[in-house]
Amino acid sequence: MIPAKQISLVLLIMVLGIAVFRLPPIAQDASYHAFADGRTILGIPNGLNVISSLAFLLAGAVGLRYLAGGVPPGGMPEFMTAYRLFFAGMLLIGTGSAWYHLAPGNGTLLWDRLPMTLSFMAFFSVLLGERVSVKAGQRLLWPLVLAGMLSVLYWWLGEARGHGDLRPYVLVQFLPMLLMPVLLLFYRPVFGGNGWLWLVLAVYSASKLAELGDGYLFTLTGLVSGHTLKHVLAAAGGVFFLCALHYRRRR
Repeated sequence: MIPAKQISLVLLIMVLGIAVFRLPPIAQDASYHAFADGRTILGIPNGLNVISSLAFLLAGAVGLRYLAGGVPPGGMPEFMTAYRLFFAGMLLIGTGSAWYHLAPGNGTLLWDRLPMTLSFMAFFSVLLGERVSVKAGQRLLWPLVLAGMLSVLYWWLGEARGHGDLRPYVLVQFLPMLLMPVLLLFYRPVFGGNGWLWLVLAVYSASKLAELGDGYLFTLTGLVSGHTLKHVLAAAGGVFFLCALHYRRRR
């Protein structure tokens, strides 16, 4: 018999999916590429947005180096592949984001978004495995990663034909973050010390708010734009996940 909480989770995912796809197709707004801070720094166009992308490179490299030592005390051997994919995604986000900000456009944005889905879906599979079912988390890892990458390719190919649609990518990007509070609040944890995961949620949410306030924050500070701050905050989410893997202990 399937537990009621699992049924509720599946229904919630279905409702969120239906809600997103009831929206009209979402094309990429061309103004997205016009960032508030376009200053050239050390000969680098959009300098701070490029340089701040290195925060992802650092978080990814440190995470992969740490995992080279074996299963972390706050992790599970069943999810070592997912952990590595998460931090490999962070590493690739840093590269793709820097490349994109050197020459913003849909063509380069592809290489920024593809690795994002790698980290999103790896993280989501870990959450499902820790909170719902280890086997489900393991079995869903590669299908989730594939779905994430296909959502980006679907948007990009559509844009090339003049009818891009971001709805699948929106679902891939935000579904894990929307479900995370549900999983943390209503499912029994394998580990203690899950305040680290709440910090992941908090800084990622803050990064999206910073992105929305790109121009406002740049006008307010005169130094740092919201998009630059977004990079730093989102990369901090990777650091907090690494802290969870290091500091948590099984209950």
